[in-house]
Amino acid sequence: MNNTSKFLPFLILTLSLSSLAIKSQAAGDPKAGQTLAASCAGCHGADGNSPAPSFPKLAGVGEKYLYKQMLDIQSGKRPIAQMAGQLDGKSDQGLLDLAAYFNNNTMQLSGAKALQVKVNAGIKVDGLKLGERIFRSGNLETNTPACTGCHSPRGLGNDPAGFPRLSGQYPEYIAKQLRDFRGGERTNDGDAKTMRQVAEHMSDAEIDAVANYIGGLY
Repeated sequence: MNNTSKFLPFLILTLSLSSLAIKSQAAGDPKAGQTLAASCAGCHGADGNSPAPSFPKLAGVGEKYLYKQMLDIQSGKRPIAQMAGQLDGKSDQGLLDLAAYFNNNTMQLSGAKALQVKVNAGIKVDGLKLGERIFRSGNLETNTPACTGCHSPRGLGNDPAGFPRLSGQYPEYIAKQLRDFRGGERTNDGDAKTMRQVAEHMSDAEIDAVANYIGGLY
């Protein structure tokens, strides 16, 4: 079986996910969400641009995605220690309003940096080039699909489909999420296990490289 044949199932998966019919979602009110967001500012910043990579940027990430993540956190489907109790008592409309407010803001770019990463046998390679290759082409040898199919060539995501914006996010946060998906610590990517399948065969070097590259996309 050649590499193209091995990679075909993942290409089909990506295309299928991108063309799924999206359920209608009630509208959120950004103005109402701004009032509710006061309690989020300490970790995520008043406008969703968090001051530290330990907390993800929420600004412009995607309204549908943000709403789903808050639902999952509230229900316990996505347990995050730092978020314990933060969404308790908030109504469904309140979550929609929060998602609309944060998505309505502009994400400040984190930027990429020059990076050397160790691959097989300890060989050091240019992390930016490796990150770009993984982001745009995936890895045929390990059946890792490209990120662009769901998150767009510029990393801006696909909000109607619920695929988040990645470009400009903290590389440290992206790398942690990929490792969590790879290790099964994060499992709220749906029954298709889309992100778990993507991260399953990624090496630490590939994760660090692609996360760094994504941070500089705009």
